[in-house]
Amino acid sequence: MLGGLLALSLGAQAEPSHLDSVMQQGQLRVCTTGDYKPYTFKAEDGEYSGIDIAMARSLAESLGVKVEWVPTTWKTLMPDMLAGKCDIAMGGISVTLERQKKAFFSTTLDVDGKIPLVRCEDQALYQTVEQINQPAVRLVEPAGGTNEAFVHAYLPRAQLQLRDNISIFQELLDKKADVMITDASEALYQQKLKPGLCAVNPTHSMQYGEKAYLLPRDDITWKLYVDQWLHLAKVTGNYQKILRQWLAVPEGK
Repeated sequence: MLGGLLALSLGAQAEPSHLDSVMQQGQLRVCTTGDYKPYTFKAEDGEYSGIDIAMARSLAESLGVKVEWVPTTWKTLMPDMLAGKCDIAMGGISVTLERQKKAFFSTTLDVDGKIPLVRCEDQALYQTVEQINQPAVRLVEPAGGTNEAFVHAYLPRAQLQLRDNISIFQELLDKKADVMITDASEALYQQKLKPGLCAVNPTHSMQYGEKAYLLPRDDITWKLYVDQWLHLAKVTGNYQKILRQWLAVPEGK
C-alpha cells in the first residue's frame, strides 16, 4: 500500500525535484529567521550560528554544495517558501496543521511544547492559563509565529505586545512586559543566558508541540532525501552532538 502511494506521489511530481536543482546549482537555499536562539541567530557581523544552522551546513555537506542563507521572518516564512525563495526552512520551526496545508515537513526533530517565560520573582503568579489570561497581564511575543497564535487562541484577555525576538527578553527583565509564551527549549536557553528569567514548568507544557524542517509541498523526492539524512544524523549521533553544544541533553537521547 505504502509503495503504491509512493509511486503515485512520484508520478504526480511534474516539476524537477529540489534534490536535483540543489546539486546542479551547487547551493542549498535555507530560509531562516536568525532571531531564535538556540536554533538560529544572526550576529551583527552577518554570521549565523545555532543548532539548525549547524544542521543546515551538515545537510549541504551531504549534498556536496554550499549554503545560501535566505533571511526571513516568522510572518514572511510561509510566503517566502511559497514564492520559491528557499529549498528548506530551518530554525526551530513548529509543526502546525496550517503550515502543513501549504508545505511539507521533515520527520520530527523533537517534542517541544509552549510554556511561560517570566521574571524569576514572579513565577508563582503565572503558573496557569487562567492566571495569565487576565487584562492586567502584559504578554510580549514575536509577530507571525506559533507563540502569537497561542496567545490569540488561549490568552485573548491579556495585553499583547508584538516585538522582535531579540529585544523581548530584556523587556521582561526591565519589567516592560510580564510573560512570554514560547517553546520550552527557548525558555530554558534564555533562562541560562539571562539571569533573572525563569522557565515555568518546562516539563509540563501548556500545549503539545513538535519541531521539524519546512519543505516545499509535493516534492516527495526531496522530502525523502531530507528525512533519510536526518535519520542518519540521529542514529550516528551527529544530531545529538550538535544539540549538546547548545542545550543540556541527557546522554541517552
